[in-house]
Amino acid sequence: MSDRSLPANFKEQIIQMLGQEEGNAFLNSYEQPRTYGLRINSLKLTTNATIDELIQTFRLTPVPWCSTGYYYEKDTRPGKHPYHMAGLYYIQEPSAMSAVELLDPQPGETILDLAAAPGGKTTQIAAKMNGQGLLISNEIHPQRAKILAENVERMGIRGTIVTQAAPPELSARFPRTFDRIMLDAPCSGEGMFRKDPSAIEEWSPASVALCANRQWDILQDAIAMLKPGGTLAYSTCTFNRTENEEMIARVLNEYPEMRLKAEKRVWPHLQQGEGHYVAVLEREQQAEEQAALGGRTNEAKANKKRGKSSRAGRESGKELLNAWEAFTTWAKLDLPGFQADEGVPVLFGEALYLLPRSKELTVDRELLSGIKVPRAGLHLGDYRKNRFVPAHALAMAAEAKDKARVAALQADSSELAAYLHGETLNVSAELRGWVIVTVKCGSSSYPLGWGKASGGQLKNHLPKGLRLMH
Repeated sequence: MSDRSLPANFKEQIIQMLGQEEGNAFLNSYEQPRTYGLRINSLKLTTNATIDELIQTFRLTPVPWCSTGYYYEKDTRPGKHPYHMAGLYYIQEPSAMSAVELLDPQPGETILDLAAAPGGKTTQIAAKMNGQGLLISNEIHPQRAKILAENVERMGIRGTIVTQAAPPELSARFPRTFDRIMLDAPCSGEGMFRKDPSAIEEWSPASVALCANRQWDILQDAIAMLKPGGTLAYSTCTFNRTENEEMIARVLNEYPEMRLKAEKRVWPHLQQGEGHYVAVLEREQQAEEQAALGGRTNEAKANKKRGKSSRAGRESGKELLNAWEAFTTWAKLDLPGFQADEGVPVLFGEALYLLPRSKELTVDRELLSGIKVPRAGLHLGDYRKNRFVPAHALAMAAEAKDKARVAALQADSSELAAYLHGETLNVSAELRGWVIVTVKCGSSSYPLGWGKASGGQLKNHLPKGLRLMH
């Protein structure tokens, strides 16, 4: 695209911010092709051999500010490869990877991603948590929340609850709760211009003002949920100061307990990326707040202790106990290596979930009541007519050592193509029961979904919504 297609007000804004010379360099960057990136899923890929295979297959080069981030060339199309369906990586614009790197999530923490769809930052946070702690990932819009839940599932993430709620609904439930909060705020999208021409048509000075007002409202709820001593990362994919530096200045002016720890911009004329702004804020912890926090921590620990008193956690219903017993009986035969020690089982209708928890917070159905929850942690399966049927999410969260029976297929094989199209496969007559279908990569193989073997055939249990069209 050419800078001639950019709004005149936008070009004036850039020249005012950067000056004539650098402003022109910025505007000239729109003559260059957009950048493409992916981020390796470190929850699944733990061997250099597998990562090297991906680097060679897609001609990857490193993103300097993210150790798991890589640039790829458009013609390699990693989003169309079976490795993508297996959750080996997440397609993400490289500049956007900078926000979570600065947030610096740690295993075992209680974390919130407040405006999370489609899931780039959520999946990056979850990888850094390494399966330990609790991540609540929220998206207010129903269709985007569905996509968010699907991406969490594809990446094999266990410890994330996906909610669909307005920020005030969450702040009422979780006051001063989270160690870290990621707020990738809805913005005017100036960093999307090279990627999505429709963003240019939607941009105006009025839209910038509208976005800034919305961002301020969301920020206030985010700060209300940040515990003393906690860290908040605020990011946008836009360039103007109104939605970025001026927004942070307002926070610092109106919340004296907040302090700025770091601030970073990725500019498309200086770095290889579409552009991003990140500010990292910390809530200072006063002595009286430390005492109050200690009280809440003790209460949370008490909740955790109560959760451990029964494998049914806070639930005591007979149906839940029956469902949990059906799952554990099934898992002994079909998924013997799977560990379900962390988390609290809950039953939503027929669906059996494992709710994650952290040292500080045990989430139960009561805490989630009244808000929509597209994904209440890890969906283990459904309890129907006194039997357990495993969920697709359970296959995606499984590891190689967990599986009793595996059908490992080559990425370029006709059998794998048939499976992804929903077809039945021919297998050994000796193979019986639930089988995890995997794709080979390097020296390992990675789950794509379930099949059920009987009489020399593998019935396809890949969800219909994930099957490829002929």
